[in-house]
Amino acid sequence: MKVLFVYPRFQRHADSNPELRAFVPMKEYLGSPSLGIASVAAMTPPGWEIEFRDDRVLDAARPTDADVVALSFFTPAATRALELADWFRAQGKPVVAGGIFPTMMPAEVVPHVDAVVLGEGEAVWAQVLDDAVHKRLQPVYGPVICDLDSLPPPRTDLYFSAEGPDFHPDDYPLQVSRGCPMTCVACALPGTMGNKLRAFPMQHIQAQLDLMEAHGKRANLTEDTGWFTTTAAGRRMGQLFDQIAERGRTMTISYVGISMPMILAAGDRWLSRAKAAGVDMFYLVGGFDPITTRAFTGQDDKALGRAFEAVRKAQDHGIEPYTSFMLGNDDDDAGTVDRMLEFSDRAALRKAEFAIFTPYPNTPSWHRLMAEDRILTRRWERYNDANVVFRPARMSVEELHEGYLRLWKEFYQARPDVWQMSEVERTIQF
Repeated sequence: MKVLFVYPRFQRHADSNPELRAFVPMKEYLGSPSLGIASVAAMTPPGWEIEFRDDRVLDAARPTDADVVALSFFTPAATRALELADWFRAQGKPVVAGGIFPTMMPAEVVPHVDAVVLGEGEAVWAQVLDDAVHKRLQPVYGPVICDLDSLPPPRTDLYFSAEGPDFHPDDYPLQVSRGCPMTCVACALPGTMGNKLRAFPMQHIQAQLDLMEAHGKRANLTEDTGWFTTTAAGRRMGQLFDQIAERGRTMTISYVGISMPMILAAGDRWLSRAKAAGVDMFYLVGGFDPITTRAFTGQDDKALGRAFEAVRKAQDHGIEPYTSFMLGNDDDDAGTVDRMLEFSDRAALRKAEFAIFTPYPNTPSWHRLMAEDRILTRRWERYNDANVVFRPARMSVEELHEGYLRLWKEFYQARPDVWQMSEVERTIQF
């Protein structure tokens, strides 16, 4: 028996806005697939052959001898994913869908597939395959929350084998926990993995690192912000940094995802341990936390001061804050663009990215804006942080989009020395 896993393509910022390529002097980076497929593939029973297709690299709508086709996708890829599901079903193949979008919006997906898996699919994957073989697939499985102590490391080697001369990521995601107790307005994480932080065993994390190291890859820790919300979680992350440093693996981590409040909450010793482990960059996400939602409105000097403090704290420890700014919160106006650019200059930021606020389906912001009749489209390919899909509160749709483009343009126009960066430093997903 054979299962085909498919990772559908989606539009990136420069796909939606090609003019970015004319004035952003950065090397476009096609990042690795998410861990959904790799995690479920690790639970595939013996005797099953596995094939993996990355639709971003090569059109996945090709004939296959697989007995089951499985797609995992998030919102920006949903339009393409449903097209692929229809195509494979027309070839007589049973199709199973899982991931963030199917979990958050199953009613949108069910008409296009034979089965939808809600939540964390590892616990039911063997049953799904057995049901497919015996032609008794259920329309919906789950929602499922897994016992992390029982899970094997994800099969990221499937992704390595799909690389080619034009697709050779330097780093891959490393998952150290699942779930999050925070309630960010546009985040789907609690809805897909639960609102309780669950940590993977340290040996599981080390096994992921071992696999990446064996293939010459680095890890990025982007989704585990919940690690910083409790003292115990922060201690465990510090222990991971210590283990990496002790084993001399200081080129193992490419960057760590973090927010300004988390930097401010982290002690100097924790930041020093991160630096000792080879962490040279924070992916500093903004637009959701109480600092960055207020700092650039012109109404909260205290929040602006805290933003400077957070950036300075990272820089003082030798960790570059690659900062992601979000434009389009309800308190943002046309002047927010100038305030973000001024902040970037005063904070001496070398590298940044810019995003448009996006109310992802079935998140708190989605429900609020639906109730206010402010959602403008359900074209899921436009939900990629690079298009305006809702009616802003203090700007027009056109002002928001033009402000987003101006942020990219003027930030990099003011930094001609960006060409002095190494090719790796100039790599950015846009």
